[in-house]
Amino acid sequence: MTHILAGNGTIIDRFVAELRDVNIQGDRMRFRRNLERIGEVSAYELSRHLNWEATTVTTPLGEADTFRLKDRPVLATILRAGLPLHQGLLNYFDDADNAFISAYRTDHREDGSFDVRVEYLSSPNIEGRTVILSDPMLATGMSMVLAYRALLRKGDPAHVHIVAAIASRQGIAYLEKHLPGNCTLWLGAVDEELTAHSYIVPGLGDAGDLAFGIKE
Repeated sequence: MTHILAGNGTIIDRFVAELRDVNIQGDRMRFRRNLERIGEVSAYELSRHLNWEATTVTTPLGEADTFRLKDRPVLATILRAGLPLHQGLLNYFDDADNAFISAYRTDHREDGSFDVRVEYLSSPNIEGRTVILSDPMLATGMSMVLAYRALLRKGDPAHVHIVAAIASRQGIAYLEKHLPGNCTLWLGAVDEELTAHSYIVPGLGDAGDLAFGIKE
């Protein structure tokens, strides 16, 4: 199932608009904060689909019935661009376990094609657990699928929630084709065009560079 959060006249529309706006992108701290905010909104929305159990807490004046998460999720992200979005999720799931994956485009060819390489994985055991996997841009979907497959070295998750700020239609289709049915997508906004060099249009540019500076 795919959930698109923007486009409904809510506060997330503002966050996505500021991410895209070239007049605001120069403020790296605000760019990172907007990614973080989208992570926070996504955490709230997807929390409706997690497993909760009834519990009772003691107050200074008595007891109150409430709910708590039945299982602690694992928050996973793709370095480096995913860090602010991951932080937003972690702000809300503040006792979650965490996983980090290094995946990047390599071997660029003249026709615009490239390979994606995964070199690093730090993750707890995810067998039977809920995983929330985030990356700001879902362009071709290749990095997300490879990150998911890398996580499988640590176990078979019960469910995977994938969070992205901007996605392309082609990227969504790629995930639907290559990921199992126990995956749910949470997307800030969806763009229709992906260029020959796999850049989302209108998109927002390179999220990693905008958040942390241009890499060599």
